[in-house]
Amino acid sequence: MAAHRLPGTGGRLAIIAGAGALPHYVAEAARRQGENPFIIALSREADADWTGFDHSILAIGDFAAISRTFEVEGIDRVVLSGGVRRRPEWRDIRPTLRTLAKVPSVLRTLMSGGDDAVLRMAMDLIEASGARVIGVQDVVPNLLADAGPLGTHMPTDDDRRDVEAGIAAANALGALDVGQGAVAVGGRVIALEGAEGTDAMLARVAALKAEGRVSARRRGVLVKLCKPQQDERADLPSIGPSTVAGAEAAGLAGIAIEAGRALVLERSQVIEMADKSGLFILGVERGGYGSRR
Repeated sequence: MAAHRLPGTGGRLAIIAGAGALPHYVAEAARRQGENPFIIALSREADADWTGFDHSILAIGDFAAISRTFEVEGIDRVVLSGGVRRRPEWRDIRPTLRTLAKVPSVLRTLMSGGDDAVLRMAMDLIEASGARVIGVQDVVPNLLADAGPLGTHMPTDDDRRDVEAGIAAANALGALDVGQGAVAVGGRVIALEGAEGTDAMLARVAALKAEGRVSARRRGVLVKLCKPQQDERADLPSIGPSTVAGAEAAGLAGIAIEAGRALVLERSQVIEMADKSGLFILGVERGGYGSRR
């Protein structure tokens, strides 16, 4: 296949793909814009079928192979997309000559840095290899959440108090570079997102309610925000059908996500599921209702 390019670009787009549906969304959107994206599927992470796309399967820490791929395929822009469940071990790191001097700081970051620090390091290494990292939203801007309700249901006053509590908790959690999500029930934060991810956190909330440790009479809200210090080129918070299903199973009233800085995957299905389940989905400012950044 010929490498088509968008006007104003000199090379080809690469998508470094982890787990989940998002990388395929980005790849298909890039094709609709006239690109022929090259997919670098991360071994032991990527779970999509990339038949029909030019692709290779490379280890997450093999920057030498990734750099060679950039050169051979004429890559000048890179999107990081999808989940990564594990960090590379020190023995997995294969630097290029240009990145060899960075290896000590890479190892320190892998050992002690939070997810945002690791992503920044990865982007620095990619750009040291000669490509520019861009965000998912630069390729698929219509995935970004709008401000206000996305479906037919609206939060009650009690729900709004839970949203405010969740926003405060998510901001504090994000500042520690730990996670992006929180669940508040009855104005009290009962769960914070860690390395297990949003779906597992929602399953934990459902279990807490089933065990009677959290009142099942009060519904609650999931809030997902960008970390305050987050580089918006990677790991924007996202929701999809599984998030709505998890929120329903946990008995929540709704989901609040950061307007303009969070992604909604399979939007029509998400809204249909939420409307059917009686859940609201709300795009909010990170400072709370009525705030302006």
